[in-house]
Amino acid sequence: MLRWEMRQPNRPLVATEAEVPELGNDEVLVRVVGSGICHTDLGFLYGGVRTRKAPPLSLGHEVSGIVEATGAAAREWRGQQVVVSAVIPCDECPACRRGRPAICPNQIFPGNDIHGGFATHVVVPARGLCPVPSDLESRCGTSLAELAVLADAITTPFEAARRAHLHEGDVAIYVGVGGVGGFGVQVARAMGAHVIAIDVDADRLKLAADHGAALVLDASELDAGALRDRIRKHLQDAKRPLIEWKIFETSGTKAGQEIAWRMLVHGAHLGVVGFTLDNASIRLSNLMALDARAEGNWGCPPDRYPEALDLVLHGKVEIGPYVERRPLREINRALEDLKEHRVKRRIVLEPEA
Repeated sequence: MLRWEMRQPNRPLVATEAEVPELGNDEVLVRVVGSGICHTDLGFLYGGVRTRKAPPLSLGHEVSGIVEATGAAAREWRGQQVVVSAVIPCDECPACRRGRPAICPNQIFPGNDIHGGFATHVVVPARGLCPVPSDLESRCGTSLAELAVLADAITTPFEAARRAHLHEGDVAIYVGVGGVGGFGVQVARAMGAHVIAIDVDADRLKLAADHGAALVLDASELDAGALRDRIRKHLQDAKRPLIEWKIFETSGTKAGQEIAWRMLVHGAHLGVVGFTLDNASIRLSNLMALDARAEGNWGCPPDRYPEALDLVLHGKVEIGPYVERRPLREINRALEDLKEHRVKRRIVLEPEA
């Protein structure tokens, strides 16, 4: 198999041939069909974020493919189309038994703990697989390659919305509507929320408006106070709640985090979904004064992937308009394009057959 390895930060990935290892009892070999590039991958390669497994390491944690070989305990998976979970808990430790798989100390994060999806094949535990129906494309127009983004860009905002107890009629505000935020808008609308999108990019805002946002606001033209005023006026006119907003920070930027914090109202829930190493300046006492809460979520448990996949299968979350497909051999150019903000869609890499 062929892997594109990070040998050291800030250097191009290196194509490396590797032998397929002997599979463990519960492991599977997945032939990669699609692998999404996430902001986290850019952080590992360019942003000074350390991987838990030292390089050389193939990055990539958004993986879809077909199971080609299995260990003895996973034979039922052979030939199955799958998405590989971005965070795979052990299911046995005290945290997992308490229902907190996201903080499992033994978790496996492809492209961080083990070799990831920037490759022709990956080896993962079978417990991290989400089965995909063979008639996927005919049912919803989404290819198996495109579905790779389910593994983070869709399931992570899905889990954030679930933790926020997002329901019909709630107000959901997304700060940053690129990859994760763009899918978050769709997830929230599918749950019946009244969705507001904030970004600095006109194209992203238009896409959000076309896929569920009732109001879009450009943060490059309005400061946090003006954004808040516009939102309140809109919600008053629409006869929507002015309390208990569900706010999701999905930009992964200092500015976005500070804007999201300024959106707090009485009883609000702030879901911190984006990641940055930069420090935001906030007044923490707002949580007390507003009886609000803030919560992060580290991915999404594998057992909730089928529910998120169901949104795609029923056309409630569209993937095609949000992704750009490229050959895996162009990975270094793709990473550079994303780093320099030359691409607005989430890139999905496809190994050549």
